[in-house]
Amino acid sequence: MALYVRKLRDPEKKQIAELMYDEEKDLPANRLLIVQLSAQGKRVPEISEEVDLHPINVRKWIHRFNESGLDGLRSGKSPGRPPLFTERQRRDILRVATSNPRHLGQQFSRWSLQRLRHYLIEEGIVEGISVETVRQIIQSNSILSASNQKWF
Repeated sequence: MALYVRKLRDPEKKQIAELMYDEEKDLPANRLLIVQLSAQGKRVPEISEEVDLHPINVRKWIHRFNESGLDGLRSGKSPGRPPLFTERQRRDILRVATSNPRHLGQQFSRWSLQRLRHYLIEEGIVEGISVETVRQIIQSNSILSASNQKWF
């Protein structure tokens, strides 16, 4: 059974035509074109070729339009991956990174990323962390360039 958008009302047709030329950031023209082409009677494979999207995606946008109108064509906010570390852990990582290792009972005067990683795990600040993540947390808070501390 072929899939088409529902019958468009005149105000919707006008709004879609206007939006094609005044593209919103979260409402791409190719999604509007999918609706227009489907309303004109074109089938999913034809639309897919014209808008250069996989037929599965064309069907998705038709279904979303049929269910929610133009709002169904907008991109929702993706939740993304949840943070691996709490804000408190991040603050503790930064606190340790900016402290003198000797004041924390260490036998060296400068942190390396590997030493810092080892200390954070040993002290139970984090259960596990990669050297790269330590570097990213420090760098995202401008400590690498703001401090006189040298990192290896």
